[in-house]
Amino acid sequence: MIYPKKISANKSGKLIKILLLSSVILAMILILINKLTTPHVAWAALANSGIIYIWITVIYSIRKNTNIAGHVLIQTLAISLLTVFIDYKLGFKGWSVEIAIPIIIMISNMTMLILTIVSYKKYIKYAIYQLVIVLFSMLPVVFIEEKMVNNPVLSIIASSISVLNFILCIILCARDVKEAVVRKFHW
Repeated sequence: MIYPKKISANKSGKLIKILLLSSVILAMILILINKLTTPHVAWAALANSGIIYIWITVIYSIRKNTNIAGHVLIQTLAISLLTVFIDYKLGFKGWSVEIAIPIIIMISNMTMLILTIVSYKKYIKYAIYQLVIVLFSMLPVVFIEEKMVNNPVLSIIASSISVLNFILCIILCARDVKEAVVRKFHW
């Protein structure tokens, strides 16, 4: 079997810089085309937010010792911000807070549950990330309280799944969670 040659750290660093510069140039070209062709529609901002999202993902992914749960957390936050930005740029119809964020929260919680079940021995690494995701998952409740959501069903389901997932994870890994909290917060 023939394996591909590994790129050296020096070459991969140069490649990242070239790709980053290409992305910046592409973003400026998109802005220029947008201003010249359709200045009343800010489609370049949407495309550039996608480019920024891709770079957040790439930079986070190439870091060494990336924790899968940390990656789930970063993706959850980044995709949520991206959907709110897109909704805002399109005139803020509210679909980002009413539909997109609850769905993103449900998916991230299902991912964390699968991680817990598959590698419960390593749950200690995921505990803090799980806690942050649960806290973020309470955002739909805030949206309901602030009357930002017309139909709260999806938001209630997402927050409920998050709380149930957290309770299940604590039940499965109670001792490990306690040790992680004590170690992280020095209690």
